Amino acid sequence: MTPDRRPETPPTTNRVGQRFFTRPEWAEVRFVTNALRTETIGGILLLVASALALIWANSPWSEAYYAVRDTKVGTQWGDLRLTLGHWAADGMLAIFFFVAGLELKREFLVGELTTVRKAAVPVVAAVGGVLVPAAVYVAVVVGMGTDSGALRGWAIPAATDIAFALAVLAVIGSHLPSALRSFLLTLAVVDDLIAITIIAVFYTADFTSRPLLLALIPLAIFAALVQRRITHWWLLLPLAGATWALVHASGVHATVAGVLLGLVVPVTPRARVPSVSTLSRKTDVAHHFEHLVRPVSAGVAVPLFAFFASGVTVLGGGLGTALRDPVAWGVILGLVIGKLLGVLGATWLVARFTHAELSEDLTWSDVLGMALLTGVGFTVSLLVGELAFGVGSERDDHVKVAILLGSLMAASLAATVLRIRNSAYRRIVEAETRDDDGDGIPDIYLARD
Repeated sequence: MTPDRRPETPPTTNRVGQRFFTRPEWAEVRFVTNALRTETIGGILLLVASALALIWANSPWSEAYYAVRDTKVGTQWGDLRLTLGHWAADGMLAIFFFVAGLELKREFLVGELTTVRKAAVPVVAAVGGVLVPAAVYVAVVVGMGTDSGALRGWAIPAATDIAFALAVLAVIGSHLPSALRSFLLTLAVVDDLIAITIIAVFYTADFTSRPLLLALIPLAIFAALVQRRITHWWLLLPLAGATWALVHASGVHATVAGVLLGLVVPVTPRARVPSVSTLSRKTDVAHHFEHLVRPVSAGVAVPLFAFFASGVTVLGGGLGTALRDPVAWGVILGLVIGKLLGVLGATWLVARFTHAELSEDLTWSDVLGMALLTGVGFTVSLLVGELAFGVGSERDDHVKVAILLGSLMAASLAATVLRIRNSAYRRIVEAETRDDDGDGIPDIYLARD
């Protein structure tokens, strides 16, 4: 095993192709730390919501759970009379994907995706973490022999749930260095982009172009306002709601509206703004909105979706029935084996063909732990399962069981690997947070500058 190294001095300045998984700049570290802190709390709430749903769905009062989930509310206009479960999937997750759109915009303009050198590892790892699990799923389903309809679930093990993964780290008390935290968040952002693209392209039914074209009107007005730093909630929320409703009416999954709204929010300064603007021309509006909306997404939207999506009967033969379905094994092996091979293999290929080396503080066992952790594919995997097989269908229930089992297996394996290096991580984090001069900026970042 490679010996642990204390980061007593800042790493050597990078040149293209020399090192990856290096420590980000201080501004990026602060952003990632704040974002992951909120996601960790949200992940714990997600676990609680999922546990409550499972307990209720397997209790003597299980019929009440399904009755609540399937209760319809809303209006017939625009086909908006939906079940509570459907509102959670289409409405609550639109908030989640709005934050994903904000993250994506920021990462491409000022974050870890601004240059090819920075973007190469997380982008290639994310792509590998989508393609290989999908291939594993297809291979398992075809190899075990089942109906062709089972192939609709190929994208289920392709997603990574950052909140669930961080909750695991919080439970085991792991101290991840800033380079690994930044990699995990950036990979999750790219993963979300790929996931929403898959949903829009492969899981759109009964597409109607007119509502989608009409959605461009409120979206354009929303963009014009936020670009000019006019952010009155009573203006923006109705426009966002209209965009969401029209996208939903088009047949495209409504969560796509969340991403589109996030992508039009500005990050960089503007030359001038009108006198009615509520924010200065230099304000990073995406960061401002993310600060406001991320707690709602992580603390309310995603746990509500998890509550309505993860309730499944596993007692009384439910678990055994699920595990007799090749789809369940495709999902489990896709999450546990596919994600590992995809992320770890893609990262190794980047290193192999660019002659890059890991940062001197890290080892390949750290990459192994990160690759296993990406196998936690809860929220978006549940959504894709519902889109592929239908909410409440027998196969959808099998998928839920498989996602729960696969995510727990991947989380347990990741926790085991990461705990081995926890003492080394602790020393790295101590060095990265030491502030002897008390100026609020850790000394190692000042030395680096």
